[in-house]
Amino acid sequence: MSRPAEDATRRLLRARDAMDRRYAEPLDVPTLARIAHVSEAHFIRTFRATFGETPKRYLQRRRVERAMFLLRTGDRSVTDICMDVGFSSLGTFSRVFRDVVGEPPSAYRRRGPLPAVPSCFAMAWLRPSSFGEAPGE
Repeated sequence: MSRPAEDATRRLLRARDAMDRRYAEPLDVPTLARIAHVSEAHFIRTFRATFGETPKRYLQRRRVERAMFLLRTGDRSVTDICMDVGFSSLGTFSRVFRDVVGEPPSAYRRRGPLPAVPSCFAMAWLRPSSFGEAPGE
């Protein structure tokens, strides 16, 4: 990999790491593009080419992954969890959750607590791969 390509990838990784760490904060494309030191249009285009999904979808999926864990490990309301993971609308959260997981948050919660295995295994098993694929594919 050439030095410029390596630097560009490193900048994208910096922005993706910020999304992973600060998923509950209101992050937008202009903020993420500044972290990557590129224009907004270039950021969206290169992020999708590098990671296979847009920054918005990546951030939504990360938020849903965290919500999945919270729904099955605690007794907080779906609305509280929605706000805790960075969604500002219960309707949007429910729609995105259903798109990613394949069922609404309340149905997912009814599955009961997570199995007693190391959390890294449970999270890897339950992690949704991307939008548009059925769970388990």
